[in-house]
Amino acid sequence: MYAMTIPQPGGPETLTWAEVPDPVAGDGEVVVEVAASAVNRADILQRQGNYNPPPGAVPYPGLECSGRITEVGPGVPDWAVGDEVCALLAGGGYAEKVAVPAGQLLPVPKGVDLVTAAALPEVTATVWSNVFMVAHLRPAETLLVHGGSSGIGTMAVQLGKAVGARVAVTAGSAEKLAACRELGADVLINYREQDFVAELGADGADVILDLVGAKYLARNVDALALNGRLVVIGMQGGVKAELNLAKLMAKRGAIAATTLRARPPAEKAAIVGAVREHVWPLIEAGSVKPVVDRPLPMTEAAEAHRLMESSTHIGKILLTV
Repeated sequence: MYAMTIPQPGGPETLTWAEVPDPVAGDGEVVVEVAASAVNRADILQRQGNYNPPPGAVPYPGLECSGRITEVGPGVPDWAVGDEVCALLAGGGYAEKVAVPAGQLLPVPKGVDLVTAAALPEVTATVWSNVFMVAHLRPAETLLVHGGSSGIGTMAVQLGKAVGARVAVTAGSAEKLAACRELGADVLINYREQDFVAELGADGADVILDLVGAKYLARNVDALALNGRLVVIGMQGGVKAELNLAKLMAKRGAIAATTLRARPPAEKAAIVGAVREHVWPLIEAGSVKPVVDRPLPMTEAAEAHRLMESSTHIGKILLTV
């Protein structure tokens, strides 16, 4: 089979579509023939040499995929050859086939086509695990989503509204904010022109989902409501910052920092199970939808990476096989 390899760290041009060994379904695994994958920031970092795959994962990028099962390994009673699925991966989505632990599989939701389903696993698992399983967002609370027009952001807006929260977003253009408004966002903040702490006012945000990291840490604490919860899931704005513990304690606030990729299969399976229980019905009912900027052929992965690095996209960038 063929996969998108990274012969050496570097720019998008280093990505190389090359012949590699076929995957084999081990105990508790299936092999999926990939219809599509999607681009995530982690793929960019891996290509640059700054984010190695976890031990045991294949070296090709791609943290999610959709496709059809072609092989079922021992100890997998609930899936069969031919099933249409999407999957959360530790790597390997940029390929014609990938081996996946069965606990990380999801059926393609009714009403969603096979290619578009590739836009769902990473964002739904990330948002549900952080906003709901870690931060415990409740109805009538305020959720602040940084990067509201990103793949994760567009899903967070929709799931926040689905549970009855008030949702505020930051984004860098009128076009991106308009897209967030269409998804249900209540408070629209252009971070190039407005201060999100001031825009939220004295009441602040009960939950903040942050993809920026160090650059926003102090202001995120300023923006927290009493008993507020900040969840940091990205480092685009750096990795080191000073924290005012007195201010955090005065607000009885909590900060969590999480990653998804390196979690063991059992933890990922628990998250995927929660997504199937809570998010899939919303998608099948049409109240939550995947947001896709555009699909590109897998062989144009370099262009897809350039597009993501330009930050001009809205939602997910897909790669089709």
